[in-house]
Amino acid sequence: MRWFTRLFLVVGGLAGVLAVMLAAGVRQGLLALLGIGFGAVLQGARFGFTTGWRDFIERRDPQGLWAQMLLMVLAAAVSLPLIAGSGGELVGAVAPLTISLVLGAFLFGAAMQLADGCGSGTLYKAGAGAPLSFAVLPTFALGSFVGASHQPGWIALGGLPAVDLLAFGWPVALAITVLACGLVAWLAGRAAQRTPASPQAAAMQSVRTATASFVAAPVAAAPRAAAGWSRRWWLGALLLAALYGLHLIVAGQPWGIVYGIGVWGAKIATALGWSAVGDPFWGVDPHAVRLAEPLLADVTSVTNLGLIYGALAASRWNGPADFKVPSSRRLIAACIAGLVMGYSSRMAFGCNVGAYLGGIASASLHGWVWFALAFAGSMLGVRIRQRIGG
Repeated sequence: MRWFTRLFLVVGGLAGVLAVMLAAGVRQGLLALLGIGFGAVLQGARFGFTTGWRDFIERRDPQGLWAQMLLMVLAAAVSLPLIAGSGGELVGAVAPLTISLVLGAFLFGAAMQLADGCGSGTLYKAGAGAPLSFAVLPTFALGSFVGASHQPGWIALGGLPAVDLLAFGWPVALAITVLACGLVAWLAGRAAQRTPASPQAAAMQSVRTATASFVAAPVAAAPRAAAGWSRRWWLGALLLAALYGLHLIVAGQPWGIVYGIGVWGAKIATALGWSAVGDPFWGVDPHAVRLAEPLLADVTSVTNLGLIYGALAASRWNGPADFKVPSSRRLIAACIAGLVMGYSSRMAFGCNVGAYLGGIASASLHGWVWFALAFAGSMLGVRIRQRIGG
């Protein structure tokens, strides 16, 4: 009966895309299809930003960071020439270096470890049927909705203007991005070498000459026992980069997660009697327009919905998924973390996708600031998670 399940999943996905096209237009249908692709790749490859960081923090396993740096470089290589040559039709994820960015990124990094997923991680795990992520998603939506309302106040605290490296031309911006990603990958490899307890480090001890290449290093160093996992990381990075470029072309903007989840929270609040009139964020355009329009008209929402279905399909492709039911203590901590994660993502102009991937792939300095502060926050979050358990 497995063939029937797979046929049902494929037909269901195509029917959903067709329904979106009929209801909201061809572009929205294509975005739903890309969302299905994102979800299928994230779930199929187990490509987790949160997991990759935690693996490195706890065990000095650099594979996740290596794959993420590869994703950044490939996404930037696709995006930067397109944005630079689009005449303004395509825009990047560029944001100022504000106090809210620093605080929000740190809080988000800590919270995502407790929630066991960032924005994309929460969506794809919820789609796959993970009970913890199911519980986190509503609090994430609430936090994102409230955080957006407070975002103008946080930005008013001040900071530095945005630094867009595309001002120096896309070849220079891409070269800087490649060098920065290579440096991060090299540092991660060096840290793994100095930690004999790590399986990756043990394999790397036999390699006399360390290379700074973020592509060659993991291929040379990864132990055979972890080869299958390593292949999934790299395949995930390649496929996500391709989907990222297609999303940029179709949507005219980088792939995002948090805004759509915030729209869901705002629409629920509106249905319960809340009014956006006078709200400094939701009460002004273009956000007020998003609330007035059908949900499928929102670029991020329709992609998110496709992502959830894609993860569901990937998780059921080879049979029912098996998830551990979390303890009540773990569940409560994750729900609180989801609330913090949603709120702080609005302070920091996005999550691992919108701010980290989108910022770096757009050659915006705020993406690197987000990465540094969120990673520092994750170090704290991992320690708290260890004490809570799970």
